[in-house]
Amino acid sequence: MAEFSWDICSPLDRALVAGPHGARGDAGASLTEIRNFDLVQVMARRGKAADVAKAAKARFGVAAPETPKAVGAADAMLIWSGPDQFMVLSKGGKHGIEALGQAFASSGSLSDQSHARVLISISGTKARTMLAKLSSIDLHPDVFAVGAAAATSMDHTSVTLWRGNDRPDGQAVFNLLAFATFAESLWHTVLDSAAEYGVTISHSEEL
Repeated sequence: MAEFSWDICSPLDRALVAGPHGARGDAGASLTEIRNFDLVQVMARRGKAADVAKAAKARFGVAAPETPKAVGAADAMLIWSGPDQFMVLSKGGKHGIEALGQAFASSGSLSDQSHARVLISISGTKARTMLAKLSSIDLHPDVFAVGAAAATSMDHTSVTLWRGNDRPDGQAVFNLLAFATFAESLWHTVLDSAAEYGVTISHSEEL
């Protein structure tokens, strides 16, 4: 009998080539795929939105987002994904679906999205400009401040976009969650958008 083994790999494993890309010189954008994260969708059951909010506050020490924004906890990020629902992004299994099952057992329905989504961090002096080619969202800092989030689309692909904390040099950081099945296509679209500014490409295990 034949024996099979499965190696978990990123949907961008073939497409992502670390290093410089596009125009030469100082890169205007940085693209980093974040790998090996835990992502759980939490949806309140009918009439249980208040109970989900209470359970989230008890679990994470912060209120779950009720409007389009991302809220940072000590060891997780809570990202709004629709009315009465949010995603929990974390590392190391502490807030994986099994760990969260008990906390939301009587109030929410959970779905493990850890291997169904790809997470890309985008930063640099031209990050906002290159994203403006792909999204109708107004990314001006006065409108899309740190913590702002949106469920939107890029190149006809549904994505969740939020602004993270600025880099130490003050440059804005945008985080992009996309479905794994569309990740490679979207990755090439993002690269094409950023190529004229020069891009530094990498992947990381750190959120």
